[in-house]
Amino acid sequence: MRVKKLLDSIGRDVDTVSPDETVYDALALMAKKEIGALVVLEKKKMVGIISELDYARKVILKGKSSKKTKVREIMTSDVIHVSPDQKVGKCLSLMTKKRIRHMPVLEKDRLVGLLTIEEIKGKI
Repeated sequence: MRVKKLLDSIGRDVDTVSPDETVYDALALMAKKEIGALVVLEKKKMVGIISELDYARKVILKGKSSKKTKVREIMTSDVIHVSPDQKVGKCLSLMTKKRIRHMPVLEKDRLVGLLTIEEIKGKI
């Protein structure tokens, strides 16, 4: 199965945040949506991803304030992503190898979806 078909079945809505938002605001959105990560968009272009793990390792453990720290200061900038034409099995292998739980789907540098490892495992 290709990523495009999986996105058609699970939906293409992606929750996003600006790099200039505070980490606190990003966490509040994650809590409200009951999700573990947000894609970071700047002028409609993906510039990173922020997860609960980023918060734990880069804010809490370093004694920073989530209300003062900007998303851009802790986000992961080098984001592993796939295209809609990628095979889902290959995505699962890559996510397992790289130890990531969220993978943005880009089509010509435009965000078109987000896969989670749970969604993939549930479909394979």
